[in-house]
Amino acid sequence: MTNFDLLPACAAAVERRAAAGWPQAARATQALDVARADYRPLDMPVDWPERFGLDDVDLALLEIAASVDRDPLLHLLLGLLSGDPGPGRPTTALALELAGISPADPAAYSRLGPLAALQRHRLLAVQGTDGLTYRRLRVPDRVAAQLRGDDLPDPAVLRLLVDPVPMRVTGTDRLAAGLAAGQQLCWIPASGTGAALAMAAGACHLLDLAVLVGDLRRLPTVPHPAQTGHGEEPTGLAPDPDELSGAVAALIDEAALTGSVLVLMSAELAVGSLELLFRSAVPVLAISARPWDPTWANHLPLTVTAPKLTITERTALWERLLSRPVPLEIAGLRLRPEQIRQVVQSATDSAALDGLPAAGPEQLRTAVRRLGMGHHRADGGVRIGDLVLPESAENEVRRLIDWVRYRDEVMSKGPLQGKGKGTGICALFAGAPGTGKTLAADVVAGSLGLDVVQVELNSVVSKYIGETEKNLERIFTEAESLNAVLFFDEADVLFGPRSHIKDAHDRYANQEVAYLLQRMESFDGITILASNLRGNIDPAFARRLHFVITFPNPDAQTRTRLWEHHLRAMPDRDPADPIDTAQLGFAVELSGGDIRNVVLAAAYDAVIGGQPMGMRHVRSSLIRELTKLGRRAPSLPIMNGSRHREPPVGLRTTN
Repeated sequence: MTNFDLLPACAAAVERRAAAGWPQAARATQALDVARADYRPLDMPVDWPERFGLDDVDLALLEIAASVDRDPLLHLLLGLLSGDPGPGRPTTALALELAGISPADPAAYSRLGPLAALQRHRLLAVQGTDGLTYRRLRVPDRVAAQLRGDDLPDPAVLRLLVDPVPMRVTGTDRLAAGLAAGQQLCWIPASGTGAALAMAAGACHLLDLAVLVGDLRRLPTVPHPAQTGHGEEPTGLAPDPDELSGAVAALIDEAALTGSVLVLMSAELAVGSLELLFRSAVPVLAISARPWDPTWANHLPLTVTAPKLTITERTALWERLLSRPVPLEIAGLRLRPEQIRQVVQSATDSAALDGLPAAGPEQLRTAVRRLGMGHHRADGGVRIGDLVLPESAENEVRRLIDWVRYRDEVMSKGPLQGKGKGTGICALFAGAPGTGKTLAADVVAGSLGLDVVQVELNSVVSKYIGETEKNLERIFTEAESLNAVLFFDEADVLFGPRSHIKDAHDRYANQEVAYLLQRMESFDGITILASNLRGNIDPAFARRLHFVITFPNPDAQTRTRLWEHHLRAMPDRDPADPIDTAQLGFAVELSGGDIRNVVLAAAYDAVIGGQPMGMRHVRSSLIRELTKLGRRAPSLPIMNGSRHREPPVGLRTTN
């Protein structure tokens, strides 16, 4: 590479024009004389010629175009030489002339064409609609800043950047070998809990290569319609196509300018920009939720599937970041390396604010929950002893808990659940409202030391086609990564029988059901579906259930246990007005949730009255609860204050 000296070229151009009687010659000569005092040739990065495929003429054209952003006098001089009355950007004809190429040579302009290196790598832009010789050359602002030594990315790029945690995991060495062999594009299929980014960054680290990571999911989304054959149908939320392609180009440019390998996350969104990835001046490692489709391009990239971290790898990372051992309940959380680092930083900051020397399990757990989507329920301390059910239902809940405890040991014996299927456990809790389904889900999670991710259906189901699946995928991924219990309340709303296709909405609703079937099969966590009506569940879902536990309306004996269980929390009782739990259990048919409401209301009445709780408080609260439920209070001694116990005649209190 030879250095290009712009001032002598400008001086020669001024002399040629002055000889022809150019009226601006004196002004241009004066600007030239002043510019000589402070002029220094552009210090072009030494590796740019090889990185971008530039020769000496290309470098000269780039310096000519960039000079207007470096020196006001050169801006004036190039404007005058281009025929402007004052400062201006150089025309293509002037730039070629100064670079020593005859503008009359038709082949000269191919250097400035869209497929030439300068424009292909967006180092130079040719602007205007005039004839080619009169169009102007402009260096993009980010390129001009880099040439001035400014490494700060554009704000539009900054919002997309992610800080990786390099790790040497399965696939790291293969990816590094591909980079060393000159692979331009490497495609990395990855699940939400995979270590794709750690693997990609680890491969660059092995080769001592700089890395730039950008995530397209950080772009703002807008609704998009599409023709479906049945009219306009909303197809979901996605980045605007123009903004998406612009973001891909900006990330490629930033990586190229800084000599970094580009790691592009959410690359499935960039399928329409694959040509940009293949033409990038630097290698691209594309992390995608979708496998490579051969119909996307004529080229086949190197494909390396991202692994999931083993518990040994996760434990080692936790201990490296915390500088001490971690309990198994923390190491067992299926977090990505980047999430582990986020949790450690957040928990450490929280511990410091609380005056603690280090972050403990509780701070770590709290930080993990902050990674979620806002529908977590932390372990509330409920255990199997807090669940009052008929013996058969309680035994099934215990059996479900034991399955979860021993599933790793069972799965280690082979793919017993079927090849290609996940290792998760799925249960259906069926029963009327208030029979204990939600409490049982909390008991399962609490007995295992896990949190509950409760799915709020109104935040999942979307009018946009495909958006429901995206929402569910995020929820499944989160529950899987946090090793939490995924709880679908009133699941029959979403998991009901599939309909016959009558219109486009039926077709897309059935696609959502089909997606759920497939996703539940691959899920590695614990799924609990709660339904008021067992018959509402699609048979295809029923085949995928490991447990179907019926929560019946409590019988008299169970109701008595429920009264005793809830009243146990109120030890301050009135001995002169004892509460007859056996008679309450036999006399009035209520669900567990209704009994809890009665006891809570009675406790409020007793505290407000400054008295210990007695049967009088329970009686008045029971009458109010029955009225609220639209039921008539029975005419029984228990309701009028008598201690006499009625025989268990199976009384029904409904109208």
